[in-house]
Amino acid sequence: MSNTTLRWAIGGLLAVLCLVAVAMPGGESGGDDGPYPGRRISIMAPADPGGGWDTTARALQSTIREEFAENGGADVYNVGGAGGTLGLSQLVSKADGDPYQLMVMGLVMLGAIETNRSPVSVDDVTPIATLTTDAEVLAVPAASPLKDVDDLVAALKRDPGAVRFGGGSAGGTDQLLVGELAKTVGVEPARTTYIAHSGGGEAVTAILSGSVDVGVSGISDFQSQIEAGKMRVLAVSAPTSTKIDGKALPTLKESGVDLELTNWRGIVAPPGITAEQRAKVTAFVQRVVASKTWEENLGRFDWTPFVRTGPQLDAFVDTEQRRVKTVVSDLGLGE
Repeated sequence: MSNTTLRWAIGGLLAVLCLVAVAMPGGESGGDDGPYPGRRISIMAPADPGGGWDTTARALQSTIREEFAENGGADVYNVGGAGGTLGLSQLVSKADGDPYQLMVMGLVMLGAIETNRSPVSVDDVTPIATLTTDAEVLAVPAASPLKDVDDLVAALKRDPGAVRFGGGSAGGTDQLLVGELAKTVGVEPARTTYIAHSGGGEAVTAILSGSVDVGVSGISDFQSQIEAGKMRVLAVSAPTSTKIDGKALPTLKESGVDLELTNWRGIVAPPGITAEQRAKVTAFVQRVVASKTWEENLGRFDWTPFVRTGPQLDAFVDTEQRRVKTVVSDLGLGE
């Protein structure tokens, strides 16, 4: 077992034991000696306004406001830059030991940590929960000669660098999918061509203008263009097919490529909080995501619930860290 796995597993076990204590009579206090939350929570979105982390943070804020107003509510603030690693660094350096300072994060951050050689990582914070997951989609302009995944795989094998993929930030979920796709079909990931964009809107423009051949992003970023008939879906990276405008979209597995990858998001607390505090923050987040308002937000943003806490969360994040390290290395990033 790696040091990372052992560290997270011990923390997760302690958190579960403390959750039991919180649930027992007399265990309603939060912090270490009072109810949690006993005052207003601050939630950092480690990205500029408008993206997935910002939307998630504000969905949490609205849910807390609607369902738990008596607990003081929540504020959201943005710290953008470097795939979330600037916000991560700030959480570690400025919020140590404060269970009222939380941060949204996810798979994109793991890629940025590796790509940017960040001096801080998710090992330096306190994991609380995963929250949601989004499928990635591979899409092309409506007139593209690539009709399906077989055509894409054939083009990659013929000349990997000639297929121009376009998506979000370098080392993010979109590029990780490109790297895993290449490796799965027997192509060297480092030979692929990936053009990074600051967001889904820029990627759409690049696809429609012909600047890239294949767009990679969350389904919601491309949905309007797909519904308008300007873009076609080759496949989604989810475990099961999804629908747009009533039409089922094939998965990569259904298309003959043994690959799944979803863009999960979660929430962490700063380092230095106690196991009891972690347990109480976790218990509160579990109440938030079990609420009617959160369920409405899931439907509003077409998010799939993906809640993991305690030892299950720790094992998942450790596995994802190792997966991302491998893909980033295969792509030749962060060197």
